[in-house]
Amino acid sequence: MAANFLFILTRLGRCAQKLDTLQRKKLNSKVCYMFVALSIYSSSMPDNYFAPYLPLLIHILFALGIASGMVLLSALLGKRRPTRAKMSPYECGIQPTGDARQRFTVKFYLVAMLFILFDVEAVFLYPWAVIFRDLSDPKTYGSRFFGFTEMLVYIGIVLVGFFYIWKKGVLDWNKPEGKDA
Repeated sequence: MAANFLFILTRLGRCAQKLDTLQRKKLNSKVCYMFVALSIYSSSMPDNYFAPYLPLLIHILFALGIASGMVLLSALLGKRRPTRAKMSPYECGIQPTGDARQRFTVKFYLVAMLFILFDVEAVFLYPWAVIFRDLSDPKTYGSRFFGFTEMLVYIGIVLVGFFYIWKKGVLDWNKPEGKDA
C-alpha cells in the first residue's frame, strides 16, 4: 500500500512539473489539465512488483527439486552393503592410528588463525588492483603515486605483523613448547 502511495506521489510530482512547463508556454489551461490527467492515467502502475523475479524463483525451485530428487532416489534405490572396510574412516589412504579426539596444541590454532588473517589481507589487494588507475589520477588525488604509496603503507603494516609473529616463533613448528620442555 505504501509503495502504491509513493508511486502516485512521484507521478503527481512529475505531472505538476509538466503542468508548470505547459503554463509557461502560455497554453490554454484546459489543455494543460487534460494533458496532465492523460499523463497520470496513461502510465499504468505495475500490478505485481515481484513479477520480474519469477524466472529466478522458478530456477531456484527447479534446482532444489533436482537436488532433493537425486538424494531421495539414491536413498530409496541405492544398495547398502556395509562392510568393515566401508565403515572405517578414510584418512587419505593411510591406516588411521590413535584416537580421533586427541588434543591439539594452541600453536595449531594460532597458525590457522594467522593463515586466515593474512589470507584476508591478501584479498584486499584485488580491489586495489582494479581501481589502481583511478587512484593514479593527479586531478582527483593530487599525485600520480597516491595509489602506489597507499599500497606501500598497507604492505608495510602487513610485513610488520608478519615479522612480529616470525620473531615470536609462532611459525616455528620444531621449537619445543612450554617451560618444562
